[in-house]
Amino acid sequence: MVDSTMVLKGQTIAYTLYCIVIILLMVWFGLRITRGESKLIKPLFFYIWMGFLTVLVFPFTSITYNTIPWTPMDLNRSDYGPDKTFKIIVEDHQFILPSDKLIIDCNDLVLFDVTSNDLTYGFGLFRQSHSCCPDEVVPGHRMIYSGNLNKPVWYT
Repeated sequence: MVDSTMVLKGQTIAYTLYCIVIILLMVWFGLRITRGESKLIKPLFFYIWMGFLTVLVFPFTSITYNTIPWTPMDLNRSDYGPDKTFKIIVEDHQFILPSDKLIIDCNDLVLFDVTSNDLTYGFGLFRQSHSCCPDEVVPGHRMIYSGNLNKPVWYT
């Protein structure tokens, strides 16, 4: 399976290209309006560029569709049950964990059931690569995060 970090890099490149296209569209449109028909800017070049990006989008979308590990689980959540469940309570600026260390076996489906009794808190699983799966814990509501942690790394 492709790592989600690699998918993020690919998406960064793709969305950067999309932004460049939109900026070029605005420049092309602005020049056509302010200067009238231009011999330098031909609509054909713009349409060729848009066609190229459209052809590029379909393979990119199909390649990245199932690479993020939690996508299949989110689509068919009723078919999955957690291997481990951790109930975490947040109160008075402290996270009350079920134990000092939460040990998770590789490829276990884990469910974090987090509740806050007083304020809104942030909750996330931070990887060694400094990436995170962030969420908010709102008082009176359960924040449930479930995921398949498929790499043997330390999370904090």
